[in-house]
Amino acid sequence: MNTKDTPIWHKSTLPTDEIARFTVGRDRELDVLLAESDVLGSIAHITMLQHIGLLTSDELHTLTAALREILGDIRCGRFVIEEGIEDVHSQVELLLTRRLGDVGKKIHSGRSRNDQVLLDLKLWTRRQLREVVELVRQLFEELQRQSERYKAVLMPGYTHLQVAMPSSFGLWFGAYAESLADDMLFLLAAYRLVNRNPLGSAAGYGSSFPLNRQMTTDLLGFDSMDYNVVYAQMGRGKMERNVSFAIASVAATIAKLAFDACLFNSQNFAFLKLPPECTTGSSIMPHKKNPDVFELTRAKCNKLQALPQQLTLITSNLPSGYFRDLQILKEVFLPAFDELKDCLSMTTYIINKIEVNEHILDDPRYDLMFSVETVNKLAASGTPFRDAYRQVGLDIEAGRFVPDKEIHHTHEGSIGCLCNERIAEYMNSILDDFPFQRVEAAEKKLSGEQPT
Repeated sequence: MNTKDTPIWHKSTLPTDEIARFTVGRDRELDVLLAESDVLGSIAHITMLQHIGLLTSDELHTLTAALREILGDIRCGRFVIEEGIEDVHSQVELLLTRRLGDVGKKIHSGRSRNDQVLLDLKLWTRRQLREVVELVRQLFEELQRQSERYKAVLMPGYTHLQVAMPSSFGLWFGAYAESLADDMLFLLAAYRLVNRNPLGSAAGYGSSFPLNRQMTTDLLGFDSMDYNVVYAQMGRGKMERNVSFAIASVAATIAKLAFDACLFNSQNFAFLKLPPECTTGSSIMPHKKNPDVFELTRAKCNKLQALPQQLTLITSNLPSGYFRDLQILKEVFLPAFDELKDCLSMTTYIINKIEVNEHILDDPRYDLMFSVETVNKLAASGTPFRDAYRQVGLDIEAGRFVPDKEIHHTHEGSIGCLCNERIAEYMNSILDDFPFQRVEAAEKKLSGEQPT
């Protein structure tokens, strides 16, 4: 390592290559993802430093211009963390000192790498959550469209994997839409937890500099700050863990949908037909059209449901304060977003193209699912329910049961009253609580862009 490029926290003795390799781990690879967030956080921080008198106006102007140039390189894919440089914070500061000399070293005043990485993770995570929210919204709307399109097409409903009662594709698609609306509540809670400012907590005990933490909170578009500096550091791990519960909630919905789709696509059910381009063949059986996309989606989403447990086990026996264990969180947390977004995109694509069998009930094997309808009609005409139940049961045993397939369900949420509009209102009320526009405007202002 060139000594002129040595980060300020290195002393006279450098770690051996083996120690450096082990302690840095995958940080160089993963920290590239945090580079844009690191620069935006630095621009907010130096703006505050100038406000409290630790930078001159000229220094602020020079540093801001250089940081925005680095931001441009990041967005164009030209940013790399060089060999021998430990993390994104070191690389950004190194680039500044190369360009500006000693003034570049002033950006670290009042900060620790601890609150820098906390900030970077929160800025990056809230951006990822916004993308997840948009993809969940798109899948929700596709499910609602299909629910309306096929609301009059009946299908068997199952309990214990036994034919039970009449359902409909309107109910089936709509059920997953409403499940996503509940998942959106978890995403909103996760976003609110993320959208609090840890900057200024330094290594977890604040700073003797007269930092203006409210100023950086406003500049970065946060809802509030993490007020207690010790708690701000305790948030490392807690933030990732609680966000992962939201990820797992969405993943659970998609995994269940994928299982249904695989089951209903099989020849024994034949309720659904997947688009041919979304299936794969067999190397030996020419007739096969396998639902590999949904099978992989199911597996990936099941893996994502384990994410909270992974993060909990990494952090569960740590006291307050910073520990290097927390670095490992990145390795399981950061990649999870791309995996979830990929599953959401694929599921939306297939749901849009899926074909429904509109003649399922032509098969007499499903006749008995109308038995409850017959019991209810007898009860409605005055026969005690238990007598009606026994009468229909005896008819079934004797082979005398004749189904009446005209059904009239009218209560909220039933076949005849899907409540899709009310479910959409519920979803939209949650979406309205995300402060995306305010956050976007704050980030654009820091980067020197004109807010749209």
